[in-house]
Amino acid sequence: MSRVCDICGKHKVVGGHITRRGLAKKKGGIGMHVVKNTKRTFSPNLQTVHAVVDGRHVTMTVCTQCIRSNKVVKA
Repeated sequence: MSRVCDICGKHKVVGGHITRRGLAKKKGGIGMHVVKNTKRTFSPNLQTVHAVVDGRHVTMTVCTQCIRSNKVVKA
C-alpha cells in the first residue's frame, strides 16, 4: 500500500530528532548541548476509506485531514 493520500498527495517527510544534554540556562545550568542528531520520518495518518467517486464505490487511501474536511464522500 502506498503511503500517499489519494486526494491531497500528503506523504512521508524526513526530519531530525535532536538529543540534548545539560541543564538549561534559565534553570541555573550552562546551557543545553547537542549530543546527537538522528534522522527520522514523519508519516501521515492515512486511513482506508470506501468512497463514492463518479457514482461507483472505490477503496481509497486518504489522510484524516481530508476525511474531516469532507473532501471525500464515504460510501
